Amino acid sequence: MKIAFIGDIVGRPGRDMLKEHLQKIRESEALDFVIVNYENASHGFGLSMKNCNELFSYGIDVMSGGNHSWDKKDIIPLFETHELLRPHNYPEEVSGTGCKVYDVAGEKLAVLNLMGHYGMPYADNAFRCAKKTVEALHEEGVKNIFIDFHAEATSEKRGMLMLLQGEVSGIIGTHTHVSTDDFQIVNGTAYLTDIGLSGCRDNVIGMDAKVPLKNFLTGMKGHFDIPKRCKKILQVAVMQIDEGSCSSAYKLQYFCDGRVRKSEAWREE
Repeated sequence: MKIAFIGDIVGRPGRDMLKEHLQKIRESEALDFVIVNYENASHGFGLSMKNCNELFSYGIDVMSGGNHSWDKKDIIPLFETHELLRPHNYPEEVSGTGCKVYDVAGEKLAVLNLMGHYGMPYADNAFRCAKKTVEALHEEGVKNIFIDFHAEATSEKRGMLMLLQGEVSGIIGTHTHVSTDDFQIVNGTAYLTDIGLSGCRDNVIGMDAKVPLKNFLTGMKGHFDIPKRCKKILQVAVMQIDEGSCSSAYKLQYFCDGRVRKSEAWREE
């Protein structure tokens, strides 16, 4: 199977790039399944019902979340009606689930959403949750497993690879909005510390630079806003998975000026 993952969609600019490119990408890359992280999709914070329906209309199969999953309260009933995930290591009492299994190209694919600890809300241990969940999936005969690890610390993301290399098909990080250049395949596991945002690329993590700069200069906080006009980017990780192992992977970056950049994942021998 060939799957794609798109990281933090930040506001309308990110949604517009999906609208413009996703269906064409599904066709050109012969994708069987598309996973998108939604947690910043509605003006940078959470996901509204309107934007949820909008995004699914562009050709998404499932969407994962993070620490902003509940910023828009109308998402709670959507966990029962739409293919939405929230971090699996939130307590069981919280609405929704962070792991679902899908039939894709004649095989089973599990999508697991986890949240890290540094700088994040209180949650159960992500590493113990990941290990327990992956073991349970293996017992059920599910070999193809993709993880969106929504975390601030690069060390936590790297640690998840060390824990699960060879046990899952892919681990890709989200949350920082800053793309890293370490896309690799280790013992059959595709790994990228952070895929980076999809949205405005010419400011501060997709937000207008005024408020972040004021905070950096004076310590005074304010409300983050997404610029009405900006230079946009869409970032897509593509993985070929066979019998639970990733055989090849690459990243595509689509720029609003028409440029497309492709970078191959390296194989760690």
